[in-house]
Amino acid sequence: MFTLFNNPEQLVYIIITLLIAFTLHELAHAYTAYKFGDPTAKNQGRLTLNPIKHLDPIGTILIFIIGFGWAKPVPVNRFYFKRPRLAGVLVSIAGPLTNLVLAFAAQTAYIALVTAGVQVPLFVTGLLMTMISLNILLFVFNLIPLPPLDGYRIISDLVPNRIRPKLTQYEQYGGLLFLIIAITPLSNYTITPLFNTTIPAIQQFFGMIIAAMLGL
Repeated sequence: MFTLFNNPEQLVYIIITLLIAFTLHELAHAYTAYKFGDPTAKNQGRLTLNPIKHLDPIGTILIFIIGFGWAKPVPVNRFYFKRPRLAGVLVSIAGPLTNLVLAFAAQTAYIALVTAGVQVPLFVTGLLMTMISLNILLFVFNLIPLPPLDGYRIISDLVPNRIRPKLTQYEQYGGLLFLIIAITPLSNYTITPLFNTTIPAIQQFFGMIIAAMLGL
């Protein structure tokens, strides 16, 4: 099973990172939906930086128990959208992209500090490293095309109309499959290799971009 931390010292870094990552992820969903004409999330107080509005108690606790969890999903009413497919895809992808931007910003800050030779506290270094890896993890994780993740919502908005009812019909089974591959030993052969491959690859790609930006 995939775990987020290997020792208790990382717990503080993870808590801070998740508060920021979950809050901005869900806020991005809510804000994008609102800009496309859906006031549902706004009316429920989700257009806020207050993490309490976005955290799901059970989902948050499970992160530390079994290695995965969730925030409180943002309610979206696609009937408000003039172009439901386009808006639906952009609303769904807004959250994961926000995590990717957070990871890039943290890695930029880390490389800039190291390059400048700035002596920063160990806490800052640990927090930045956690921000990088955990936000990339959330980006990849949320794009897995299984319900209830954002990747599934993107796929469901992109497929032809004749296929969408079939996807809906099998959503419950997709959710069960997701749980099986996420919390059973099968995760060692599914999502764990995925994370172990993509997280370093994305970090390396970011490093190349940042090096070019900083003229290294």
